[in-house]
Parts: sequence; structure tokens; C-alpha cells
Amino acid sequence: MADPATQRVLLTGASSGVGFEAAKVLSSRGHALTLLCRNQAAADQTLSQLSGSVHALICDLADLAAVENVCSQLLESGTAFNALVLNAGLQYAGASEAQFSAQGIELTFAVNQLAHQLMAMRLLPLLQKAASPRLVITASEVHNPASGAGKVGKPADLGELAGLSGGAGFAMVNGGDRFDGNKAYKDSKLCNVLMARELDRQLAASMPVIAWSPGLVITRNSGGFFRYNKRSNPLGMGAFAFFARDLLRITESPENAGRLLAKLVSDPEIDPGFRYFTNKVVSFGGHRLEPTDTSTEGADLQKAERLWRLSEELIQSVIPS
Repeated sequence: MADPATQRVLLTGASSGVGFEAAKVLSSRGHALTLLCRNQAAADQTLSQLSGSVHALICDLADLAAVENVCSQLLESGTAFNALVLNAGLQYAGASEAQFSAQGIELTFAVNQLAHQLMAMRLLPLLQKAASPRLVITASEVHNPASGAGKVGKPADLGELAGLSGGAGFAMVNGGDRFDGNKAYKDSKLCNVLMARELDRQLAASMPVIAWSPGLVITRNSGGFFRYNKRSNPLGMGAFAFFARDLLRITESPENAGRLLAKLVSDPEIDPGFRYFTNKVVSFGGHRLEPTDTSTEGADLQKAERLWRLSEELIQSVIPS
């Protein structure tokens, strides 16, 4: 059954996990989807499982030149989007050596934050052309050192952004010399929250700018958000999944998390301005999506502006004008 208010949605990270499940829900309701997929194989597989008005563009978020090229294509077409959904993400849990993007930027930050900021910078005009537009950014509760997940391992902490301020080649955003894959992911999710804050400021609360945490989602197949962890540490990841998903039952299913993301994309009751939602564990196997405070650092508007500015300068330094 088609949604009475059909929307055009641009979505990253739709090839697997939460993004794919959200795409299934949105397409089934008659919304028109444009999906950014890493390669043609991922695009073909994703499109084969979806119906309705869905098409894919090939874009590796680890290559800012590819992101810029896709943005130029979209701007040239002039098609307005009601929702820009910045959902893609990766994590290298346990990694002690940094990996780098095509532009020499630490990969977690490059994909989770920088590629999405570039898309927001370039594609805001297409959002502002649409009726009732919104931005949705998939963050995580791990951005908050006071949360349960945020307390595991080193906490998110961007410091004075010393790594980022030095340009490409940094291992950690805060300038730390030793790479920590878990902390790099937490830091990137904190950056996502701050990006949402800064976008809301730039847009003067003219549309909903939503950051959210889907909770801990561990698929039973080899895909999904933890796909790299499953390859690098199959025994450890298997044990973690068993305790968290099957024994303690604190994980969320990708299907339900996808439904929640689809709701955030299309719910007309969400007012303009910044909102942060968390899919909280309320019982064994039970979750509830509700508005939540961000971490203290995630509410630092001066840091949000500086992060945006330094990120913009880095983007401009590595992409030929």
C-alpha cells in the first residue's frame, strides 16, 4: 500500500543491515529511492531484492572523488529529495593499525563522517527544493561515554581535534599516535552527532535534522555492520554475538531497526530542529525508540562548528577543484 505522502529518499548504506531493511520498508510504501552502493555487484544484489521505484548509483564512500562525482551528477539532474539519509558506516573492532582511504584519510573517519559531510555540503540545495525535507544521520550510543556501550574500551573523545587539524594522514582525530579501531568508531559516531548539530545551526532549524542510535544490531549472516569484525575475529565475534544476542537478548534485529529508520525518514510528526533518538533496551529482547540527550561533548556547538570547518578544509585539500 503506497504512502499517501510519497517521498524521494537518498540513502547510503542500503546494501545490507539496517539500511537494507529500511529500504525494503520505504520502497514497499511507494517511496522513490536512490541508493548509493559501493560497487556494481552490491547494487545488482540490492536491487534484485527490492521492488518499486528504486535505482542505484555506484559510489565508494572511501573515495571522496567518487562522492564528489555522484553529487555533481545529482545536482546536474536537479531532482529534489525529501530526505537525505546518511546511514553507511564501518568499524574495525580490535584493529591496531589504521587503514586509509583513497585520499590518505583514516578509513573509519573517511567513510562514517567525511563522505557524509561532503554529501550534506553539496546536496543541501536539492533538499531545500523539496517540500518538508529532512536529514537523518545514523549515529550510535557509543558516542556517549556515560552509556553502557560507551563505557566498553576507551571512550569517545575528540580532544582539540589535533589530528584532524593537521590534515590527511592522522591515525586518530584527537591526535593520538596509536590507532584504536574501537575508539575510532566511537569518535566517528560522536562526529556524526556534532555534524547533525552543525547542520541544524546552518539551516536555522528549518527542517528536522535527526541523529539516532539503532542499538546493537548483529546479523546472523556474514553481512551487516559487523562484517569486518566477523572476518578478522570470527571466534571472538561469535562468542560476543552469542552472549549479547542469544543469551542476554540485548541486541536489536536488523528488520526492526530498519523499520525504525524508515519511521524517522517518513514520520510527519517530527518537528523541525535537531533531534537525537536512541533505541533503548527496556527489557530482555525489548527496545523502545525515544528522544534522548546526547553526550556533553556531543552538545558542544563550538566544537561542532570547528569540526565542520576543519573537515571542509580537509575535503577541499584532497579533492581537486
